[in-house]
Amino acid sequence: MDTEAGKTEGMLYLCATPIGNLGDITDRVKLTLSEADLIAAEDTRNSRKLLNHYQIRTPMTSYHEHNKYEKAEELIAQMRNGKNVALITDAGTPAISDPGEVLVRMCADAGIRVTSLPGPSAVITALTLSGLSARRFAFEGFLPADKKERRAVLEALRSEERTIILYEAPHHLKETLKQLLSVLGRRNIALCRELTKIHEEILRTDLESAAALYEETEPRGEYVLVLQGRSAEEKQAEQRARYENMTIAEHMAVYTEKGMDRKEAMKRVAADRGVQKRAIYSALLGDDPNEI
Repeated sequence: MDTEAGKTEGMLYLCATPIGNLGDITDRVKLTLSEADLIAAEDTRNSRKLLNHYQIRTPMTSYHEHNKYEKAEELIAQMRNGKNVALITDAGTPAISDPGEVLVRMCADAGIRVTSLPGPSAVITALTLSGLSARRFAFEGFLPADKKERRAVLEALRSEERTIILYEAPHHLKETLKQLLSVLGRRNIALCRELTKIHEEILRTDLESAAALYEETEPRGEYVLVLQGRSAEEKQAEQRARYENMTIAEHMAVYTEKGMDRKEAMKRVAADRGVQKRAIYSALLGDDPNEI
């Protein structure tokens, strides 16, 4: 294992593992897992299948959501004593919607060196397959189970202009699609199922059609949902609808009360409503707008 000159402490290696196809693992990850002193795994039974496939005999210990704080302390103590620890999750890259983020943060606070070995990630795999914009995206992970928190997140996503990526389990998919449709409207969506596996499926459709489909079809497998962000046109339409409920005088007051002069305020009101400035002037004064 690579170590810094004169440094006796061990370090933490974040090792990305396959999300489905066992062939999707790098040589560097296999070597690191073989040479580490200890592998911390989210589910040792699940990870044993991967390690056996590659004949990796390194000892394992469990590191998961329910022991992430106390076990992190134990692992840090071992690294302080010179042990190198490799962290793996059930599938994909550790610390992404995963308790590994706690271990990374605690290692950083403790001055333990951490490095990440790139590899499979369901987030990126789904995004690249979605056909939606990959230039800017927001990863939300699993939506909160608590109804109030869930609603707050959904409302925040309503105004999100970047492509949105969510995880969802099959037994929650129907309800989630209904909620997304209710809050976000008929956005485009790619439902990515069983990524990298034999039965991989990418359904590119819209939220209304997806919700209707899964009323008739039983969801199977783990899903990554990739949603179109709010378009500039949608944003403008929502703004115009909001301002249509105001009189032009009330709309003007929104800007003049902030200290904006009337001429500039008229320009802003006209832009908000999608009309010419002349129309705003005429509605207010009924005279030539060139005299403003």
